[in-house]
Formats: sequence, structure tokens, C-alpha cells
Amino acid sequence: PYLLGDFSLDQDPQNGEKPDLSWHKLPRHRDEEQVQLDVNRSFVYYPNNKTPKQLDRCKQELSDLIVQVLRRFPFLHYFQGYHDICQVFLLVLPPPLRARAVCRLSLCRIRDFMLPNMGPTIAQLRLIPDILHAADPPLRRHLAGTDPFYALAGTLTMYAHNIERYGDIARLFDALLATPPVFSVYMFAQIILSRRHMLLDIPADDHAMLHVMLSRVPQPLDLEAIIAATQKLLCRIPPESLRAYRRLSTSSCIRTAGNKHESLDEAAQHFRRQESELAWEDTRAHVAKTLWKYRKPAQAVGAAVVVGLFAVYLRKNPAPINYLSSMAYKASSYMW
Repeated sequence: PYLLGDFSLDQDPQNGEKPDLSWHKLPRHRDEEQVQLDVNRSFVYYPNNKTPKQLDRCKQELSDLIVQVLRRFPFLHYFQGYHDICQVFLLVLPPPLRARAVCRLSLCRIRDFMLPNMGPTIAQLRLIPDILHAADPPLRRHLAGTDPFYALAGTLTMYAHNIERYGDIARLFDALLATPPVFSVYMFAQIILSRRHMLLDIPADDHAMLHVMLSRVPQPLDLEAIIAATQKLLCRIPPESLRAYRRLSTSSCIRTAGNKHESLDEAAQHFRRQESELAWEDTRAHVAKTLWKYRKPAQAVGAAVVVGLFAVYLRKNPAPINYLSSMAYKASSYMW
């Protein structure tokens, strides 16, 4: 909770000792069916010391945790992989603290992933090519034909979908929560840089193979070395220097998470602004598509309107026609 900026226990040590069950009475969230489907597939790698009955209990607690957060903040959109993140919080924290921590995480650190579409998520991925360009231009050129969607599973789930050992993911979560949200993106870039020679051995035009190799997080991962190298990379190439960073919404969690004391209400306001921006982008794209679709009929209609307006003008102002008629008569007389 402290790493997420939740300092309420300092003011009231008893705060959070009793679970709040009021969420049961809240309206169902639209994504609860998908939540249950994903929860049924959870706890694949860890914990590996529990009986099937105990795992079923963990799955029920995980479902309750996710649904509680979604019902309390119904504007959030669930994404597949969110359950991977939440299961780590469930295993690490005592029950009364889980929902509070996941609420702060969802609104303050990963809200870009919980918007109506993937636009803000992809905008974060666009940072990776810029980081590679600044750190290793030849490698960036080699990978230029491969879109950064290879990093989606890793960054979207805070690597909980990729890392198979509980101790490793718990350690990594400590690092991710103690650093800015952009650290996760830089970490993926650092993993790519650490595999430079292997990637350069793959032909640049073999995009399918490059995508497969780039999307794989090495197992086992030398976490301490990667974390230390990522911190150096972040200091050497600050996000503000990246072109893709300047294209991020000013309400993106990448830009606003520097305020550790940001309230959930403030984070929700940022979410609403991003939501409005996405709605405007969708409207603009729809209008542009419609105009392009009907561009030829529109040109014909436009020409007809111009001709019609000119005809009305000539009817009210016959002088130009009289002048042209006079010129035509003189020309014909001259020819005869």
C-alpha cells in the first residue's frame, strides 16, 4: 500500500482491518462474465503448494477482489490479464488491504489499460521504438519493420503473465510499484537490448520470427540485473526526451503518476478526460471515413450546387449573358 501511495494506515492503524462487504449490493459490472472465465484459468504457475480445494478458494477470493473493484468503479473496463495482476496482490497482501491496493493501482497506475479501447495502451508501446532508437540505433533499424505489439502481454500484465516463479514476480512488483509506471515500458526495452546479438542474427525481413522472439520474456530472468539496467536506461534517456511521450495524453497515467498523493477522485477525473478524448478521436475518425467514402458523390453534388447557384445569379443579373451574346453576334458578323 505504501508503494502505491496509500498512507491512510499512518492516520488510522485500525483502518482496513475489517473487510468492507458493501460492494455485494452494488449493481453488476458489465464485464463480470469475462472475469469469471479468466479466474477459472488463474493460478497456473503459483502457488504450487496448495490442494485443489485451497486453489478453488483462492479463485473465489480472486473473483471477489476483481468484481469488488469493478463494481466500486464501474467506469473501468476489465481487460484480459488484469486477473494475473490481481492474483499477485491476493497472494501477497492480507484480505482487508487487497481491494484498496488494487483500486489505487487500477486508477492511478494502469488506468490507460482500463479505458474503452486500446489506443492509450498502444500509445505506451510506441515509446519502445523511441527508447531503442536513442539507446541503440542499429538495433532499432533492424527492428523497424516490427510493430511493438510484442510487448503487449508483458507491459499490460506487469509481467505477471510472463514470469512463472512467485518469488520473482513478487520482487518485480516491488520494483514496478516503487518506480514510475513508465518503468515497465523501459524494462521491456532493456530486455530487448540485452538480447541484441540474438535479434540481429534474425533477418530483418522475417517479421514473424522477430515478433515471436521479441514477445518472449527470457526464462529465468535475471531480475536484479534487469532492474538495475532499466534504472540506468531511464536516467540516461528520460521519457520527456521521446517523441512518442509527447504524443501521450496529458491525463495518461504515465504523465500523472508522479504525484504519490493523488486521490482516487483526481485519478477518476483523469480517466474521464481520457475517455472524452477517445470519444472525440472516434467521432473524428468516423467523420473522416464517411467523407472519404462519399467523396465522389460529394464532388458531383458540390458541382451541381455551384452550377445551380450560378444559374440563380445569372437569372437575377442577366448582364453577363447579354454581354456574351453581344460578343458572339459580333464574332459571327465578322466571320460572314
